[in-house]
Amino acid sequence: MSTGNAFLGKIGIWSGVWSSAQHSADPARISEIGEAAAELEDLGYGTIWVGGSPPVGHAAPLLEATSRIKVATGILSIWEHEAAGVAARRAELERAHPGRFVLGLGVSHSHFTPQYERPYTAMLEYLSALDAAPEPVPAGARVLAALGPRMLELSRDRAAGAHPYLVTAEHTAQARAILGDRAVLAPELKVVLGTDLDAARALARAYLSFYLAMPNYTGNLTRLGFGEDDYLDGGSDRLLDAVFAFGDADAVAARAAEFLAAGADHLAIQVVTGDPRNDLPREAWRRLAETLPLDG
Repeated sequence: MSTGNAFLGKIGIWSGVWSSAQHSADPARISEIGEAAAELEDLGYGTIWVGGSPPVGHAAPLLEATSRIKVATGILSIWEHEAAGVAARRAELERAHPGRFVLGLGVSHSHFTPQYERPYTAMLEYLSALDAAPEPVPAGARVLAALGPRMLELSRDRAAGAHPYLVTAEHTAQARAILGDRAVLAPELKVVLGTDLDAARALARAYLSFYLAMPNYTGNLTRLGFGEDDYLDGGSDRLLDAVFAFGDADAVAARAAEFLAAGADHLAIQVVTGDPRNDLPREAWRRLAETLPLDG
């Protein structure tokens, strides 16, 4: 069961659109994501997860457009952003929006990062650099994109907790056992809304194929009992059904309940569409708000 940690609220929204809009530098688009963020706050979602590999600054327009909801990076790559600068920018956000920004950190993936080497040690050193910065980042204000046991232990010992991506309810239960009762566990769950299961799986496969090229994810899934056949052609039905929620809003709520019962304190919902890095699926977020256990 969830430990009931209310740090992030019960349910959040994970999306790459928050970053892609800012990369566009289109004032109208940036205004649009601010309006969407304000609506998520009004609906009762607890956290907005800025997907991809965002800099700290990508949280600022979302914090400015809202007054209560937390905004988290999901995740900031430790290879792309120097620790002292991250700590300084985080301190600026903390002064402007006390207690509302959460620094999500991760080691990313080797084929994105030429300097990728000894990721666990690199994360240890990065956390120590955040601790030693002129304006340190408190452990309680950061979470780690942890999948395996060692990184989960680190997220327990040197951060507020873990934000695992592309995981199952079974992984959530295993992560809770490692984290213990005090650390925050905030897994991500992909959602395809719709009652046509074949169409939903086709959409899911098109999206999941990007992630199945990444050994960090397939290695974790292999630890959970999946095999090479599950990673072909965008994923087997068995894999898709384990890492996605398909169906109407009630079916999504039932899947969310599985993750919460397995030990998640918070669930970061990602609505997958035909263009999830650019779509703002506001109607889907509204429908889910009617069935998910929101805080508002």
